[in-house]
Amino acid sequence: MKRISLLLASLLGLVVGCTPQTSSPVPTPYPPDYLPTVIALTARAVGDSATATYVASMPTETPTIIPEPTLSPTPFPTFTPTSIPGHKPAAFQFVSPGPMSKVVSPINLRMNVIVGDSQMIQVDLYGEDGRLLSRTLKRNVPTSNVGIPQSFKIPFEIRAAAEVGRITVSTLDDEGRIQSLSSLRLLLLSSGENEINPPGNPSEPVGVVEPKIDESVSGGVLSVRGDVWPFNLQPVIFELVDAEGKSLGLRIVTVDGIEPQMFDTTIPYKVSEPTPARLVIRQDDDRMAGLFYLYSQVVLLNP
Repeated sequence: MKRISLLLASLLGLVVGCTPQTSSPVPTPYPPDYLPTVIALTARAVGDSATATYVASMPTETPTIIPEPTLSPTPFPTFTPTSIPGHKPAAFQFVSPGPMSKVVSPINLRMNVIVGDSQMIQVDLYGEDGRLLSRTLKRNVPTSNVGIPQSFKIPFEIRAAAEVGRITVSTLDDEGRIQSLSSLRLLLLSSGENEINPPGNPSEPVGVVEPKIDESVSGGVLSVRGDVWPFNLQPVIFELVDAEGKSLGLRIVTVDGIEPQMFDTTIPYKVSEPTPARLVIRQDDDRMAGLFYLYSQVVLLNP
Protein backbone atom coordinates (compact mmCIF):
# COMPACT_ATOMS: atom_id res chain seq x y z
CA MET A 1 0.00 0.00 0.00
CA LYS A 2 2.81 2.34 0.89
CA ARG A 3 4.50 1.47 -2.39
CA ILE A 4 1.38 2.39 -4.35
CA SER A 5 1.14 5.76 -2.59
CA LEU A 6 4.74 6.63 -3.52
CA LEU A 7 4.10 5.63 -7.12
CA LEU A 8 1.05 7.90 -7.33
CA ALA A 9 2.97 10.80 -5.84
CA SER A 10 5.77 10.37 -8.39
CA LEU A 11 3.32 10.30 -11.27
CA LEU A 12 1.59 13.44 -10.00
CA GLY A 13 4.91 15.31 -9.80
CA LEU A 14 5.81 14.28 -13.33
CA VAL A 15 2.49 15.55 -14.68
CA VAL A 16 2.89 18.89 -12.93
CA GLY A 17 6.47 19.31 -14.21
CA CYS A 18 5.44 18.70 -17.82
CA THR A 19 2.61 21.29 -17.77
CA PRO A 20 3.72 24.56 -19.60
CA GLN A 21 3.90 27.69 -17.46
CA THR A 22 2.04 30.86 -18.46
CA SER A 23 4.71 33.54 -19.36
CA SER A 24 4.20 37.26 -18.63
CA PRO A 25 4.24 39.56 -21.74
CA VAL A 26 7.40 41.65 -22.32
CA PRO A 27 6.62 45.21 -21.36
CA THR A 28 6.79 47.84 -24.28
CA PRO A 29 6.26 51.61 -24.35
CA TYR A 30 3.41 51.22 -26.87
CA PRO A 31 0.06 49.44 -26.50
CA PRO A 32 -0.06 46.03 -28.19
CA ASP A 33 -2.61 47.23 -30.78
CA TYR A 34 -0.27 50.08 -31.87
CA LEU A 35 2.82 47.94 -32.50
CA PRO A 36 2.06 47.27 -36.24
CA THR A 37 1.78 51.01 -36.83
CA VAL A 38 5.11 51.65 -35.08
CA ILE A 39 6.80 49.03 -37.22
CA ALA A 40 5.41 50.56 -40.43
CA LEU A 41 6.48 54.09 -39.45
CA THR A 42 9.95 52.85 -38.56
CA ALA A 43 10.33 51.17 -41.94
CA ARG A 44 9.23 54.36 -43.74
CA ALA A 45 11.68 56.46 -41.73
CA VAL A 46 14.52 54.13 -42.63
CA GLY A 47 13.60 54.41 -46.32
CA ASP A 48 13.37 58.22 -46.18
CA SER A 49 16.73 58.42 -44.44
CA ALA A 50 18.34 56.30 -47.12
CA THR A 51 16.82 58.46 -49.88
CA ALA A 52 18.02 61.67 -48.22
CA THR A 53 21.51 60.24 -47.85
CA TYR A 54 21.58 59.29 -51.53
CA VAL A 55 20.36 62.73 -52.66
CA ALA A 56 22.88 64.48 -50.41
CA SER A 57 25.68 62.40 -51.90
CA MET A 58 24.80 63.47 -55.46
CA PRO A 59 27.07 66.26 -56.93
CA THR A 60 25.53 69.73 -56.82
CA GLU A 61 25.27 71.47 -60.21
CA THR A 62 25.25 75.26 -60.44
CA PRO A 63 22.23 76.33 -62.49
CA THR A 64 23.11 78.05 -65.77
CA ILE A 65 21.53 81.49 -66.13
CA ILE A 66 20.70 82.29 -69.74
CA PRO A 67 20.74 86.09 -70.18
CA GLU A 68 17.92 87.72 -72.07
CA PRO A 69 18.93 89.14 -75.45
CA THR A 70 19.88 92.82 -75.37
CA LEU A 71 18.16 94.97 -77.93
CA SER A 72 20.44 97.52 -79.62
CA PRO A 73 18.68 100.88 -79.80
CA THR A 74 18.47 102.57 -83.19
CA PRO A 75 20.63 105.72 -83.14
CA PHE A 76 18.64 108.94 -83.16
CA PRO A 77 19.77 111.80 -85.40
CA THR A 78 20.42 114.16 -82.50
CA PHE A 79 22.42 112.07 -80.06
CA THR A 80 24.09 108.79 -79.27
CA PRO A 81 24.30 107.07 -75.89
CA THR A 82 28.12 107.28 -75.63
CA SER A 83 30.93 109.46 -76.85
CA ILE A 84 32.52 108.79 -80.24
CA PRO A 85 35.95 107.12 -79.93
CA GLY A 86 38.76 109.34 -81.21
CA HIS A 87 36.64 112.49 -81.36
CA LYS A 88 37.39 115.55 -79.25
CA PRO A 89 34.75 117.10 -76.95
CA ALA A 90 32.08 119.03 -78.82
CA ALA A 91 32.30 122.82 -78.89
CA PHE A 92 28.78 122.84 -77.38
CA GLN A 93 28.01 120.06 -74.92
CA PHE A 94 24.32 120.31 -74.00
CA VAL A 95 23.75 119.31 -70.36
CA SER A 96 20.03 120.12 -70.00
CA PRO A 97 17.52 119.84 -71.49
CA GLY A 98 18.26 116.79 -73.60
CA PRO A 99 17.03 116.16 -77.16
CA MET A 100 13.25 116.32 -77.65
CA SER A 101 12.55 117.36 -74.07
CA LYS A 102 9.15 118.94 -73.43
CA VAL A 103 9.71 122.46 -72.12
CA VAL A 104 7.67 125.47 -71.03
CA SER A 105 8.84 129.08 -70.97
CA PRO A 106 11.45 130.03 -69.92
CA ILE A 107 13.84 127.28 -71.00
CA ASN A 108 16.70 126.73 -68.56
CA LEU A 109 19.55 125.88 -70.95
CA ARG A 110 22.76 124.52 -69.40
CA MET A 111 25.82 123.49 -71.39
CA ASN A 112 29.61 123.37 -71.51
CA VAL A 113 31.02 125.68 -74.17
CA ILE A 114 34.38 125.78 -75.94
CA VAL A 115 34.02 129.36 -77.12
CA GLY A 116 35.43 130.67 -80.39
CA ASP A 117 38.11 133.30 -80.90
CA SER A 118 35.52 136.09 -80.53
CA GLN A 119 34.68 134.91 -76.97
CA MET A 120 31.01 135.44 -77.83
CA ILE A 121 28.09 132.98 -77.75
CA GLN A 122 24.82 133.46 -79.60
CA VAL A 123 21.75 131.42 -78.62
CA ASP A 124 18.72 131.42 -80.95
CA LEU A 125 15.35 129.72 -80.49
CA TYR A 126 13.31 128.97 -83.62
CA GLY A 127 9.72 127.79 -84.01
CA GLU A 128 8.76 124.93 -86.28
CA ASP A 129 8.08 127.31 -89.19
CA GLY A 130 11.55 128.85 -88.90
CA ARG A 131 10.49 132.07 -87.14
CA LEU A 132 12.88 133.47 -84.54
CA LEU A 133 11.34 133.28 -81.06
CA SER A 134 14.29 134.43 -78.96
CA ARG A 135 17.92 135.55 -79.31
CA THR A 136 20.54 135.91 -76.56
CA LEU A 137 24.12 137.16 -76.88
CA LYS A 138 26.80 136.63 -74.24
CA ARG A 139 30.20 138.29 -74.61
CA ASN A 140 33.59 137.89 -72.94
CA VAL A 141 33.12 134.18 -72.28
CA PRO A 142 36.36 132.63 -70.93
CA THR A 143 38.18 130.29 -73.29
CA SER A 144 38.92 126.65 -72.44
CA ASN A 145 39.85 123.47 -74.27
CA VAL A 146 37.43 121.37 -72.21
CA GLY A 147 34.45 123.70 -71.98
CA ILE A 148 33.18 126.41 -69.64
CA PRO A 149 29.79 125.84 -67.91
CA GLN A 150 27.22 128.33 -69.19
CA SER A 151 23.51 128.79 -68.51
CA PHE A 152 20.78 130.76 -70.30
CA LYS A 153 17.14 131.60 -69.61
CA ILE A 154 15.25 131.51 -72.91
CA PRO A 155 11.70 132.94 -72.82
CA PHE A 156 9.24 132.22 -75.63
CA GLU A 157 5.58 132.53 -76.61
CA ILE A 158 3.68 130.25 -78.99
CA ARG A 159 0.06 130.33 -80.14
CA ALA A 160 -0.43 126.58 -80.42
CA ALA A 161 -0.57 124.21 -77.47
CA ALA A 162 2.74 122.72 -78.61
CA GLU A 163 5.19 122.85 -81.49
CA VAL A 164 8.63 121.60 -82.38
CA GLY A 165 11.41 124.12 -81.76
CA ARG A 166 15.15 124.33 -82.28
CA ILE A 167 17.82 125.92 -80.12
CA THR A 168 20.86 126.90 -82.20
CA VAL A 169 24.06 127.91 -80.41
CA SER A 170 26.96 129.44 -82.32
CA THR A 171 30.30 131.16 -81.77
CA LEU A 172 32.39 133.30 -84.14
CA ASP A 173 36.08 133.63 -84.89
CA ASP A 174 38.13 136.85 -85.04
CA GLU A 175 36.98 137.52 -88.60
CA GLY A 176 33.29 137.21 -87.77
CA ARG A 177 32.88 133.81 -89.46
CA ILE A 178 30.94 131.05 -87.75
CA GLN A 179 33.52 128.90 -85.98
CA SER A 180 31.16 126.36 -84.38
CA LEU A 181 27.41 125.79 -84.43
CA SER A 182 25.20 123.13 -82.91
CA SER A 183 21.47 122.63 -82.46
CA LEU A 184 19.06 120.99 -80.08
CA ARG A 185 15.53 119.99 -81.03
CA LEU A 186 12.81 120.43 -78.38
CA LEU A 187 9.04 120.25 -78.03
CA LEU A 188 7.78 123.68 -76.93
CA LEU A 189 4.69 123.74 -74.69
CA SER A 190 2.45 126.76 -74.09
CA SER A 191 1.59 125.40 -70.63
CA GLY A 192 2.16 122.39 -68.42
CA GLU A 193 5.27 120.90 -66.87
CA ASN A 194 8.79 120.26 -68.14
CA GLU A 195 9.69 116.70 -69.11
CA ILE A 196 13.47 116.70 -69.39
CA ASN A 197 15.32 114.00 -71.33
CA PRO A 198 18.97 113.08 -70.60
CA PRO A 199 21.75 114.79 -72.56
CA GLY A 200 23.06 113.46 -75.82
CA ASN A 201 26.50 112.79 -77.23
CA PRO A 202 29.26 114.96 -75.67
CA SER A 203 31.67 114.40 -78.59
CA GLU A 204 32.12 116.41 -81.77
CA PRO A 205 30.12 114.60 -84.49
CA VAL A 206 32.88 115.30 -87.03
CA GLY A 207 36.43 113.95 -86.75
CA VAL A 208 38.92 115.23 -89.34
CA VAL A 209 42.02 113.10 -89.93
CA GLU A 210 43.34 115.14 -92.87
CA PRO A 211 44.20 118.01 -93.02
CA LYS A 212 45.52 118.83 -89.55
CA ILE A 213 44.59 122.12 -87.91
CA ASP A 214 46.69 124.99 -89.38
CA GLU A 215 48.21 122.61 -91.94
CA SER A 216 49.74 124.20 -95.04
CA VAL A 217 48.58 122.67 -98.34
CA SER A 218 49.33 123.40 -101.98
CA GLY A 219 48.50 122.23 -105.48
CA GLY A 220 45.00 123.63 -105.83
CA VAL A 221 43.27 120.59 -104.29
CA LEU A 222 42.62 119.97 -100.59
CA SER A 223 42.14 116.35 -99.52
CA VAL A 224 39.75 115.88 -96.62
CA ARG A 225 39.44 112.57 -94.75
CA GLY A 226 37.67 111.65 -91.55
CA ASP A 227 34.35 110.44 -90.21
CA VAL A 228 31.00 111.97 -89.36
CA TRP A 229 27.85 111.03 -87.46
CA PRO A 230 25.10 112.74 -89.53
CA PHE A 231 22.15 114.36 -87.79
CA ASN A 232 19.81 113.67 -90.71
CA LEU A 233 19.82 112.67 -94.38
CA GLN A 234 20.71 116.11 -95.70
CA PRO A 235 24.02 116.27 -97.61
CA VAL A 236 27.18 117.22 -95.74
CA ILE A 237 28.76 120.33 -97.26
CA PHE A 238 32.54 120.88 -97.28
CA GLU A 239 33.62 124.45 -97.99
CA LEU A 240 36.72 126.66 -97.86
CA VAL A 241 36.00 130.22 -96.70
CA ASP A 242 38.51 133.09 -96.63
CA ALA A 243 38.76 135.90 -94.06
CA GLU A 244 36.14 138.01 -95.88
CA GLY A 245 33.66 135.15 -95.94
CA LYS A 246 34.17 134.40 -99.63
CA SER A 247 33.91 130.79 -100.74
CA LEU A 248 37.16 129.46 -102.24
CA GLY A 249 35.96 125.92 -102.90
CA LEU A 250 32.94 123.68 -102.28
CA ARG A 251 32.12 119.98 -102.20
CA ILE A 252 28.72 118.40 -101.47
CA VAL A 253 28.75 114.83 -100.14
CA THR A 254 25.64 112.67 -99.72
CA VAL A 255 25.25 110.57 -96.59
CA ASP A 256 24.43 106.88 -96.34
CA GLY A 257 21.84 106.88 -93.55
CA ILE A 258 22.38 108.35 -90.10
CA GLU A 259 25.00 105.85 -88.99
CA PRO A 260 28.62 106.92 -88.35
CA GLN A 261 30.46 106.85 -91.67
CA MET A 262 33.80 107.70 -93.23
CA PHE A 263 34.37 110.46 -95.75
CA ASP A 264 37.25 110.86 -98.18
CA THR A 265 36.84 113.74 -100.59
CA THR A 266 38.66 116.64 -102.23
CA ILE A 267 37.94 120.37 -102.53
CA PRO A 268 39.43 122.18 -105.53
CA TYR A 269 40.51 125.76 -104.82
CA LYS A 270 42.36 128.58 -106.56
CA VAL A 271 44.52 131.20 -104.83
CA SER A 272 47.35 133.41 -106.09
CA GLU A 273 49.19 133.69 -102.76
CA PRO A 274 49.28 131.96 -99.37
CA THR A 275 45.77 132.40 -97.99
CA PRO A 276 44.50 131.45 -94.53
CA ALA A 277 41.09 129.83 -94.88
CA ARG A 278 38.58 128.07 -92.73
CA LEU A 279 37.58 124.53 -93.67
CA VAL A 280 33.87 124.33 -92.89
CA ILE A 281 31.88 121.08 -92.61
CA ARG A 282 28.17 121.67 -92.13
CA GLN A 283 24.72 120.10 -92.40
CA ASP A 284 21.34 121.81 -92.76
CA ASP A 285 18.22 121.11 -90.72
CA ASP A 286 15.83 118.67 -92.40
CA ARG A 287 12.66 120.06 -90.76
CA MET A 288 13.05 123.83 -90.89
CA ALA A 289 15.23 126.38 -92.64
CA GLY A 290 18.73 126.99 -91.38
CA LEU A 291 21.90 125.25 -90.27
CA PHE A 292 21.75 122.40 -87.80
CA TYR A 293 25.47 121.80 -87.31
CA LEU A 294 28.82 123.32 -88.32
CA TYR A 295 32.42 122.34 -87.59
CA SER A 296 35.45 124.29 -88.79
CA GLN A 297 39.23 124.48 -88.57
CA VAL A 298 41.91 126.72 -90.07
CA VAL A 299 44.17 125.67 -92.97
CA LEU A 300 46.70 127.59 -95.07
CA LEU A 301 46.09 127.40 -98.81
CA ASN A 302 49.03 127.85 -101.16
CA PRO A 303 48.93 128.11 -104.96
